[in-house]
This record gives sequence, C-alpha cells and structure tokens, in this order.
Amino acid sequence: MNFLKRMFGLGGREQEPQAPQSHSILVNAYCTVRDTPPLDFPYELHGQRDLSDPALAPHVHGFIGYVMSLGDGQMTATRYHLWRHLQRVRNHLSFEVMSDDLTDVEAWGRAANAVFFLPDGSVRAPDFSLLIAADGQSDPAAALPYQPDTIERKARTLALLTSVEPKPPASMPPAVSAAEVVLKTPAEVLERALGLFYVAARAESRHGGREPIAAGLNAANPIGFAALTPQEAAFVSAAPGEGTDASVMTWRYEAANTLFWTLGIEAAQIHDSEAQADVNALWDAVAHLAGDANAAAGLQLRPVEDILDALDRTWREHWIIRQARGKGISVEGIDGDVVAERHMALNWLTSFHNPFGTSWDEVDTPT
Repeated sequence: MNFLKRMFGLGGREQEPQAPQSHSILVNAYCTVRDTPPLDFPYELHGQRDLSDPALAPHVHGFIGYVMSLGDGQMTATRYHLWRHLQRVRNHLSFEVMSDDLTDVEAWGRAANAVFFLPDGSVRAPDFSLLIAADGQSDPAAALPYQPDTIERKARTLALLTSVEPKPPASMPPAVSAAEVVLKTPAEVLERALGLFYVAARAESRHGGREPIAAGLNAANPIGFAALTPQEAAFVSAAPGEGTDASVMTWRYEAANTLFWTLGIEAAQIHDSEAQADVNALWDAVAHLAGDANAAAGLQLRPVEDILDALDRTWREHWIIRQARGKGISVEGIDGDVVAERHMALNWLTSFHNPFGTSWDEVDTPT
C-alpha cells in the first residue's frame, strides 16, 4: 500500500478511497550498474539494451533533456543529482509488472542502481518515491540510489578531511561504485600517461627556453608522441608564444603521475595531496616503457577499490580548492594545481561525471 500512496497520492486511512485493484504498470528502468541483476518477479519484457547498442546513448541524452525541461527548468539539488545519475546509465530496461509485485521491483531497482520512468511522466526512486513529476515537483524525502560501497567510501573520505577548511558538504553525493565503473585498459592508460609526459616535457622546455628532457623527444618517447590528442598536437606544433600557455601544460606531469600510479609504478605516488611528482625519478621508472610496443602486456591496474578511493578523495579536495579560491583563502595540505590534474586523470579513467567515451580533450571536472 505504501507504494500505491507514493504513486497515486492516496491519503490517510479515514479519507482513503478504495485502493486500486492489482494492475500492470509499465516501467522504464535506467540502471547505472554494468551488469543488471535478473528480474526475479513476474514481468513482461518490452526491451533491454546496454551501451553496446548505439541507440542507447542518444536516447539517454534525450531523456536528460526531458528531465531538465520539466516544470520551470530551474536547477535544483534533486534535478542535478538525477542528471548525474542519468549520465552514468549503462542499461535500459522496459517491462510491465503487476502492482502487487512492486516490493520485489524495489529490491531489484536498488541492486540495479536504477531510477524508474513511469507513464505519468514521473521519475521515481527504487522505492517509487517521487524524484521529479511531469510538472517539475519533487518529494523532498525521495533519494537517488547509491551503491553501499560508494556510501562507505564517502564516509571514509570525509573522515580524512575533517581538519581541512572549508569542509566538503555532507550533501555532496557519493561518487561511482565498483559495480558501475568500467576502467580504461592498461594499454590505454599507459599511452595516455606517456602522451601527457611528452606534452608536459615539451611545455617545460618551451617555458624554460631549453631543450626538452628525453620524455619530450620523439626518439625516446614514440608511444607518447603517437598518443597526443588533437589539442596536445596543436600545442606541440605551435610557435613559441602561440596557443596554450606553456606554464599551464607543464602541470600535465601531475596527470601523468596519477595514471602511472594507477598502473602500480612505484615512483608515482599520490597519497600526499600537496606533493608534486618527482619528474626525473618518474621518467627513469617508465622510460623503458615509452618505446616498447608490447609494454602494456605486463601491466595491470591497481584494484578498482584503490582507484575509486583516490577518485572520491580527489573530487572532494578539488571542491575544497575551488571554494577556497572563490573566498580568497588558502588551504593547508592541498596543492590546488596538483589536485586539479589528478581529478582530470581519474575522471578520464573512470568516466566519472562524463559521458562514456569522452575524449581526454573534452574531460570535465565538475565539483
């Protein structure tokens, strides 16, 4: 009965009309987990697809547009967090289910990390509480679903940052879960890290008016040179004084250091949030990989839990830095430029806050 109250606005017992008889409900489920659990209740399936279907991404993009246009279209916390949920959708299912089975649908929705779109135009949480109605109204008590590991990770990060000011707000949601994330391959990570090392070395050379270190030479780092993005290639080929400021691009050493850390390179460390990478030591550790086409075959990524811990911490640290800069105050123990580069590298690796497949040049780091 609680489900019917949420969905149909049935009142208290004294005024309550006769509850509707059991009937079928069409549910469109937008799930963020990689692998959806089986539908363990009676249902009639109308369709199921994942990101291997090229039609899913534009469909989700259109659905995001629908959600953002509801009501007055003004951004609210619920609308923002729903937008971020939809960006992470990996599976879309459409099925009919009897209203008597909604308790089982709720359990499935939590496991699938799903939100439900119903024929009345509303978007619902797994317990069918109202996230947003067709007229833009929301139930303040409705909560978007998050996987348990993300909630625990958020709590650990906030405990680590208790002495830092300004403090990240408790309302800042969890990040991405191990059940949702699909990481880039070791080969992709190595190529990107070497490309970042190459462009940073060339930037350092241009900024300092000297010859680049070996990491910025085609002969010593051919994999990095081949991995340059269009924007990086444009920077490298630009005449001195043209294009992106070279001093800005030297910070790409920190993004490279972060990706090398994810590959388990000992010289790459990110535990200290204000320590800059030891560029010479890092190049000494990875130079042998830069010209070996088979180097990635011997590499593997760190455990996904470690990477997601780093992502959650870095994201919240970047929020701290941006808030502090806006208020004109300094932050103890965090280097804002280092954290910004780490955030970009980890967002690229995990597709956090970015549509799946976003290129490096287009990676966003919202906080």
